[in-house]
Amino acid sequence: MNFLRSVTLAASLLTGSAALAADSLPDAIAAPGETVVLSVHAEGAQVYECKAVADGKLAWSFREPIATLIAEGKTVGRHYAGPNWENVDGSAVTGRAIGNAPGATASDIAWLKLEVISHRGNGVLSGATTVQRINTSGGQLAGACDKAGLLKSAPYSADYVFLRKG
Repeated sequence: MNFLRSVTLAASLLTGSAALAADSLPDAIAAPGETVVLSVHAEGAQVYECKAVADGKLAWSFREPIATLIAEGKTVGRHYAGPNWENVDGSAVTGRAIGNAPGATASDIAWLKLEVISHRGNGVLSGATTVQRINTSGGQLAGACDKAGLLKSAPYSADYVFLRKG
């Protein structure tokens, strides 16, 4: 096996299942030519608020994510409204959705491709230009809401892959 192929295989194994899944992503969230900076697993909740919609009826509206980012069994950061991702090394990014694909089931939130629109701090996320949310499980809220202002959360998990161009 040549050196480059060995390094590529080792990098894929080290970054975990999210990097391996990236080979078969839907076109809407694929990031061809980009390099994985960090791959983490998230466990948390998608928070919804009961609000009046256009026709005046009440419906659940997405408010914010709250999740712990995990790598190799250790907490390495957090994910919260913005959407923001913060690493324990002090680096952080804010993203804006630019692509999506449906989750595996109706109860799974969509897979996303997000463009990084701002950076804070120095560290592993400093060079990230794209974030992918893949392998989602849960997070969709079902059922009627009957009182404006109520908050309800739906547990979810996902893998987040941080990439850089070039």
